[in-house]
Amino acid sequence: MKQLTETLLSWASILEDTTREQAETTATMPFIHPHVALMPDAHLGLGATVGSVIPTLGAIIPAAVGVDIGCGMIAVRTPYTADELPADRAPVREAIERAVPLNAGAANRTVSRDHTRERLERLRSLADEAGFDPATYAARWELQLGTLGSGNHFIEVTVDEESRVWLFLHSGSRGVGNKIAQHHIGVAREQCAGEQLPHRDLAYLTEGTPEFDAYIAQMRWAQTYALLNREEMMDRVARQFAEWVGTAEVERTEEINCHHIYTEPEHHYGKDVWLSRKGAINAEAGRPGLIPGSMGTASYVVVGKGDPASLNSAPHGAGRSFSRTRARKTFTVEDLRAAMTGIEYRDTDAFIDEIPAAYKDIDQVMADAADLVEVRHVLRQVVNVKGD
Repeated sequence: MKQLTETLLSWASILEDTTREQAETTATMPFIHPHVALMPDAHLGLGATVGSVIPTLGAIIPAAVGVDIGCGMIAVRTPYTADELPADRAPVREAIERAVPLNAGAANRTVSRDHTRERLERLRSLADEAGFDPATYAARWELQLGTLGSGNHFIEVTVDEESRVWLFLHSGSRGVGNKIAQHHIGVAREQCAGEQLPHRDLAYLTEGTPEFDAYIAQMRWAQTYALLNREEMMDRVARQFAEWVGTAEVERTEEINCHHIYTEPEHHYGKDVWLSRKGAINAEAGRPGLIPGSMGTASYVVVGKGDPASLNSAPHGAGRSFSRTRARKTFTVEDLRAAMTGIEYRDTDAFIDEIPAAYKDIDQVMADAADLVEVRHVLRQVVNVKGD
């Protein structure tokens, strides 16, 4: 851990100057208590750095929470080992691609399954309690439950250090969460129109106002949507995996589902704060968590150590070191094929900007996080599914 300023601590050994400057700017906001914690995977983001933990008193910065509200990971350990898997992995990849709509605007054409209906009923009820209609943000929000999205979202079949098979996926609150976030970022800018902010995306909402209450209610709904979206997809993935290995149902010997873009009220350094983890997981002592690498590198099942200086937090992944545009100009489809050797994936140049070399070295990120989490399992993918 390195103290960069009075209100900024960093665990990142790889930190670009622009990323540091952005984090320093966020840390100057007057309601930060006691400091911003910069995670090992930190990189530039909208308004505030991705990979930062931002504690605020009496206010919240919607852009510092993030636009993919509730984005996170879910992992399920199966009773299978690597040597029990069929040699041909293409069928399970293709089956998952059919079962889970993948792309940015993807939608399910049916919500007839019982568990899907139950999750939708829960979300409708929670929206009524929160006093808003999600359809005002995204008309197809119900049809996007159980869809992956594009970018760095993925589904994987992975194997740990003991050859045990895990199902692993990364996604968030889809279009509706993004629209909720964008709306409230705009409201915050309106509320701060007369103030001299260090950056317009550091506009905030003040606790006790109707605007603050509306954001919190809708943001919490989106966090629940993201959690249930991952559950819905995992049900579908597990069903396809079961058919592939020739069983009726896959026993889940362990399951972890955690956010890494969200905010919650927590108590730190003697005060109740709104703790925004924009690209970080809760790593309080004993808490299980998931830290993914890129599409061709290892991911980690961890348990938190409860480091108080980090505000009980840990990194959420590898973190980009190349922008998508720069990655496409730098790498080729042949580079991607080489990086994905031995992994079943859809061979397309659409994934060049997701090549592992476009991300920080996940092993270095985990070394930087040694005081924050204990590694329980290292997962290496044998099947990778992504949306264009």
